[in-house]
Amino acid sequence: MFKKMFQYMGKYKKYVLLCFFLVTGTVVSDLMMPMLMAKIVDVGIASKDMGYIARMGILMVVLACSGIAFGMGNMRLSADASQGFAANLRKAVFDRVQSFSFSNIDKFSTASLVTRLTNDISQLQVTVMMMLRILMRAPLMLICAMGFAMYINMRLSVIIFISVPLLITAAFFITRAAKRLFTLVQKRIDGVNGAVRENLTAIRVVKAFVRESYEKSKFKKVNDALTHDSIKAGDMISLIMPCMLLILNVATVAVIWFGGGLVGTGSMGSGELLSFLSYLMQIMMSTMMFTMVFILFARAQACASRVLEVIETAPDIKDNAGPGCEREVKNGKIEFRHVSFRYYSQKGSKGENVLSDINFTANPGEVVAVIGGTGSGKTTLVSLIPRLYDAAEGSVLVDGADVRSYSLKKLRDGIGIVLQKNVLFSGTIRENLMWGDAGATDGDIRAAAADAQADGFVSGFPHGYETELGQGGVNVSGGQKQRLCIARAMLKHPKILILDDSTSAVDTATEAKIRRSFRENLKDTTVIIIAQRISSVKDADKIIVLDDGKINGIGTHEELLRGNPIYREICNSQSEGMVS
Repeated sequence: MFKKMFQYMGKYKKYVLLCFFLVTGTVVSDLMMPMLMAKIVDVGIASKDMGYIARMGILMVVLACSGIAFGMGNMRLSADASQGFAANLRKAVFDRVQSFSFSNIDKFSTASLVTRLTNDISQLQVTVMMMLRILMRAPLMLICAMGFAMYINMRLSVIIFISVPLLITAAFFITRAAKRLFTLVQKRIDGVNGAVRENLTAIRVVKAFVRESYEKSKFKKVNDALTHDSIKAGDMISLIMPCMLLILNVATVAVIWFGGGLVGTGSMGSGELLSFLSYLMQIMMSTMMFTMVFILFARAQACASRVLEVIETAPDIKDNAGPGCEREVKNGKIEFRHVSFRYYSQKGSKGENVLSDINFTANPGEVVAVIGGTGSGKTTLVSLIPRLYDAAEGSVLVDGADVRSYSLKKLRDGIGIVLQKNVLFSGTIRENLMWGDAGATDGDIRAAAADAQADGFVSGFPHGYETELGQGGVNVSGGQKQRLCIARAMLKHPKILILDDSTSAVDTATEAKIRRSFRENLKDTTVIIIAQRISSVKDADKIIVLDDGKINGIGTHEELLRGNPIYREICNSQSEGMVS
């Protein structure tokens, strides 16, 4: 897992080697200090040689300054490397999400993806930084300090050989148990993010229905679950420190007890005992550093597996790069041949067919309407045309070629789509409309807005097309948002225009003007309209009636009114006395 993570160090891989050299310099500087202190006590003070003491003291100051310089360099490089690693990893995850199909995105909740891009990667960033600072330092310090301790007194070193394995064993078992808890904690964070995101997105609905108390209780539930599992993980980790302090204190007492006896017999100098204790502390500190890294690894493993799950998820819809894939949508003819579609669960199991054996043709320039009850598969049907999903069976053809034979860019460049959920972005109205055509002139923008019946209200704003929109277009009404989204799609001058219930918030008079502009200005464009209102579809060249994922009827308004019971029932429910 961490081998896979290491590739995202990118150009910062050389910093790892530099950090190693800097850590080595820090360790050498630190380890020389106790040895020099022993010489000052056993030689300088014993012989009252002030010159020797001064020389050793100056050397200690030089080593201390060197250690500080090496340490600062290591901190700077480790910070840069960890930040660069996190940036590379975030980019890799974000790029992979951008390549996902709708079905891939359905697998991961939005809240979970946000957590993985932020919290999980931040945890990995901290882990990398601490590895470059601690994981490199700890083994060097441990090995070198043990070597110096053995050099001073081999018999006392037995205490170290007993203490260190005990510390490592205790830390290993505790962190192993904590790993499972950390994985659960990250999932709890997903839950909190999901609750917050949903609440803030729908805050107006919450207030309109006076559901603040319900939302508070719902948030309390996920927040309490996160708190409970975080405390459990913290409690498990908190066991490490008492274990370490117990072993450290016992080892220190043993060294003083046995070392004092050696000093008393003259087998060991008092300065050597002091330096041995210093090395014992450094060995124990190194072991504690290892333990800290174990703790970080326990959480980092949970985070890394979640991040790699996103990166290693192959997009369900692959961009075609074969011969002829650069063909463009020129006419806008659409054909569905025995098309069936089903959604997959998050576990990958197949669901029931949402669409079954769909067959129809929309010729260039035709206006084709799709109508049916909620859940009949209308949105799913039109989503197959720009390959937001791929058909499970059968073929969807555009201009006689299977949509899977187009490159995604060429296919979607020829299709304008206004989704059921209208989305605008932070920025000006002009910037939002230019998503349809980045090179559009002011005249092009105003013409598209006029066709979508949006120019009137936009011109009425104090700043016109330079009006700043809040995130999601919160400062315009639902009908205005729909018209801006239609204008954005029309600015593409697409060969196929798909409108998924995109005039539901527009009054009938304005909707009639929009339909008229389609007839006059998009004569060669194939228009697919999904609507609930009969008034929105009755003038279409062809109306498709969907029922439970199957085509129940195809024809004009008059033909369906005469021969299709479902269509007639819809008409009757919306217009009293339409059928005599």
